[in-house]
Amino acid sequence: MPWWLVALAGLGIFAIVSFLASPGYRIILGAVASGLGVTVTVSLIAYGFSVLLGLALGLLRSSPFRPAREAATFYIELVRGLPMLVILYYIAFVGAPALAAALNWLLAPLIRAGLLEAIKSRSFDFATRAVLALTLGYGAFIAEIFRAGIESVDKGQVEAAYALGMTRSQAMLRVILPQAIRNVLPALANEFVAIIKDSALVSVLGVQDITQLGKVYAASTFLFFETYNAVAFFYLILTVSLSLLVRTLERNLKIGRRSHA
Repeated sequence: MPWWLVALAGLGIFAIVSFLASPGYRIILGAVASGLGVTVTVSLIAYGFSVLLGLALGLLRSSPFRPAREAATFYIELVRGLPMLVILYYIAFVGAPALAAALNWLLAPLIRAGLLEAIKSRSFDFATRAVLALTLGYGAFIAEIFRAGIESVDKGQVEAAYALGMTRSQAMLRVILPQAIRNVLPALANEFVAIIKDSALVSVLGVQDITQLGKVYAASTFLFFETYNAVAFFYLILTVSLSLLVRTLERNLKIGRRSHA
């Protein structure tokens, strides 16, 4: 077992014992823990959609059709150049009203006929806006992961697929993508760890995640040290356990590659 893991395990055990021994910490943990479900839910939904968006953009980035490739590259470079917090604010306070206006324009005949009510920006709650922002932001990063995975597939296999009479779409689905996804699985898992950490940013919109509940509790009790210890503990439990799973996945994939070699 590596020394860093021993140190982290020791720190975790010390933290758990300290929390259980202190009635104050138990109250703080109870107050903050209710936001754990929100943190995990926002992270999972945003990650799922960002993987789908990233895959679509990654395929466009690898497309021989130049306009599609240039459009995907434009989006990826634009979004990757912006801080996630700026994307979050932009989607929450600019994107949501713009989306409501666009939907009202598209559905105008039905709205005028009285079949539908006009959509207001407040119809999109802040949790939905946060998920959308994380999806759009991380979709750009995951697109580059998929692009690298597609390009890592040996060209000889692609040429062999064409020689067997496959079209580009068939070669992509049957030969390239299965290998590309296998190659990028550890990187995709690391992005999930990153999105859990960045989910803390949704607290600026008042979404009741771990960070927001910790902030509210600390502001009302002035127990900043104890409260943020508890918040950090929850995030460390999530991210360290996922990081260990990623390392196990990488090790298993390496063993699998050697066995097929």
